[in-house]
Amino acid sequence: MGNETVYFDSAASTQVHEDVLAAMVRFMRDDYGNPSSMHSRGRGAEAALRLAREHIAGSVSVDPKNVIFTSGGTEANNLAIFGVIDRLSHRGKHIITSEIEHSAVFESMKKLESSGFEVTYLSPDEFGRIPPRSFADALREDTVFASIMHVNNEIGSLNPIEKYAREIKRRKLGTILHTDAVQSFCKIPFSFTSLGADLVSVSSHKLHGPMGVGALIISDKVRLSPALLGGGQEYGRRAGTEPLSAIIGFGEAVKIAHSEAQMLSENAGSLRDFAVSSIEAELPEAVIIGEGDSPYIMCLALSGFKGEVLMNYLDGEGICVSRGSACKKGTRSRVLEAMKLKNAVIDGAIRVSFSRYNTREEVERLVDVLKTATKTLAKTK
Repeated sequence: MGNETVYFDSAASTQVHEDVLAAMVRFMRDDYGNPSSMHSRGRGAEAALRLAREHIAGSVSVDPKNVIFTSGGTEANNLAIFGVIDRLSHRGKHIITSEIEHSAVFESMKKLESSGFEVTYLSPDEFGRIPPRSFADALREDTVFASIMHVNNEIGSLNPIEKYAREIKRRKLGTILHTDAVQSFCKIPFSFTSLGADLVSVSSHKLHGPMGVGALIISDKVRLSPALLGGGQEYGRRAGTEPLSAIIGFGEAVKIAHSEAQMLSENAGSLRDFAVSSIEAELPEAVIIGEGDSPYIMCLALSGFKGEVLMNYLDGEGICVSRGSACKKGTRSRVLEAMKLKNAVIDGAIRVSFSRYNTREEVERLVDVLKTATKTLAKTK
């Protein structure tokens, strides 16, 4: 393998698939029209936009009109939260979320809290999941909105969104349920109906698509206030000329990922299982965090070593991993703190995340370098 870089940070961003790149280049070179223009190039662009929307919609079995393109998962989360709250705040001031949300949700909740809303932050269990009973106990008549992520971006824990949705329905509440599904979209099988959420945020660059584009998938019953005003694009919910080359890439990435989802999941699961078994055999002091709900994410800590130091050592050896969420660089993991793990585990944690391009040989190299790192770094203490 030589000195080639090994990339184990696909929960942060993925390598763009060659077919995705080709589709984007074709549009930028040959079509490049504005989808709002009425001439032939504009009509061609509008057709390309419609096809991409159909790919995203088809992957979760919804009508294309329920898909609103955004600049990514963060904007999709913000549009869901503030777009709903703006419409429903007169019904109540109570919101439910969790302590393990992505910063795009967590910081939005803090802002709402500072403006007079009451926010209940649910704690995870020892596996990093939000128990259905905790959600049910927090629900109230005045709960207007709830947001719980589907797959956690740091440890890969899977939350039972469908059970939260059933509890809301059983009690005949008007609570709107949102989930950040950025880490599960086209990776953990679900349809919009089976998941049960009213709003689902997804993103392109976790699926070998381009950065800078995502989508919010919206139930017919939800009415959103638009985040941007202007020309009325995206069914009046998000004004502005669509970044069509990126959207085309997103659509192509979803088409590929959805069609190969089972194979890719099995491959990732095999790599994760191999990584876990190898680490447990070669580094018995290692702590594997979580139960591997997502085959794409593995979080681990090595006793006595700082995660940042391990990450930097690995980087120096050509292996890319992360300390956790890329959006919280340089800070202690709020997710691991919420799980009430020991300080040594929290401070020593690193995240290894897999993609279609990783191999067993790369996992072997990771384990070998981690073994070397523990010996080398131990001498510097």
